[in-house]
This record gives sequence, structure tokens and C-alpha cells, in this order.
Amino acid sequence: MIVVETFPVGMLGCNCTILGDPASGEAIVIDGGDDVEAIAARLAAHGLRPRYLLHTHAHFDHIGALGPLRERVGGAGLLHPGDRPLYALMRDRSRTLGFDHGYDPVALDGDIADDDTYVAGTIALRAIHTPGHTPGSTSFALDANGATTLFTGDTLFRGAVGRWDLGGTSLEDIVTSIRTRLLDYPDDARVVPGHGAATTIGTERTTNPFLLA
Repeated sequence: MIVVETFPVGMLGCNCTILGDPASGEAIVIDGGDDVEAIAARLAAHGLRPRYLLHTHAHFDHIGALGPLRERVGGAGLLHPGDRPLYALMRDRSRTLGFDHGYDPVALDGDIADDDTYVAGTIALRAIHTPGHTPGSTSFALDANGATTLFTGDTLFRGAVGRWDLGGTSLEDIVTSIRTRLLDYPDDARVVPGHGAATTIGTERTTNPFLLA
């Protein structure tokens, strides 16, 4: 059984996820945006070291801590290239929203590309480009432990979708991304959003007001 552990980090409660293969000791961290020591402690408790530090998008609560986290635990820090301009302005944009998270952009180790697969031990995590909340917003799909889990960042929430007025594109783009890239998954696929409670594709397909319009 692989480790799948999600917990909130930072002042905005971003959902950070650790995916780990205990046999190899390899891991992937999704959206390690803050609370570096807490993330490091959870990795250490499982005996894991990251191969990848992946980010669903470039808003500070999801990627702000990349520099210190990479120094602390290792791993290649990756982001979709569509969000590189937002990432370069990350600290300035966060200040305009009334936050000073204390982190500056650092050099990335590479780009996330649509349909790429990131492997750590027996874990195979597929990238799904889902633009709208930001141009480079990316979801990730994991088939493991007998189930499918989607990590949707700020694209799809329980009963809602992400904002598009913070460097995004449009509500239409978000809804199109969800309908064409995420709703193909079965109803029992679990959805772990960028903030808040988990849901399922079936629940969102049948009850999310943005998808029923």
C-alpha cells in the first residue's frame, strides 16, 4: 500500500499531499506551499524522500515554499510553463491581496506537461492540464490502492470551482477543463481539491451548480 496523506498548510489552508512508496522510500509532494518543517516531519515519519515537488498552479499558497522545501527535503520542483509568468510575480501579487508570505520565486527544475507521468517507486501520477483558474493549472490522477484519486488544485472544489480573477482566464475555461478532462473519470473517483473537503466525481457531476448550468 502506498502512502496518501493530505493535510492543510499555510495561512490559507492549502491542501498539501504526500504520496509515498514505503518499499523504495520515494515520494511525490503536491502543493507544498508552506509549513516546510511540518511537511519534512511527515515525510520523515514515513521514511520518505521526494523525487518530485509538483504544483497545481503558481499562486503563493500552493508553491511559495518551493525554495526552502527543496533545500530541506530534496526533489525536483516542477510547474506547468503556462504559469511561469504568474510565478515570477508571486510575491508582488500576494502583497496586493494583503499577504506577505515571506517566500520569493526560485529557479524551477523543469516543466509539467500535459499527460506526463511522474514515477516514484511504484507510484505513477499523471498530469492533466486543466486551465482556467490560471493558464497553467494542472490536476493530477493517481490509480493506487484499488481506487482513482484526482488532485484538482483550485480548479474543482466540493460544490464549486476556482476563481478566475487572480491571473486566470475565464469561468468558461474552468468549466470546459472540468467537463472535458475530469468528468471522464468514473463517479467513484475521489477528488482532493486545493482547499477544503474531498468529494467525488459523481457528486460533482450531479450537484455542482457550475456544472449543471
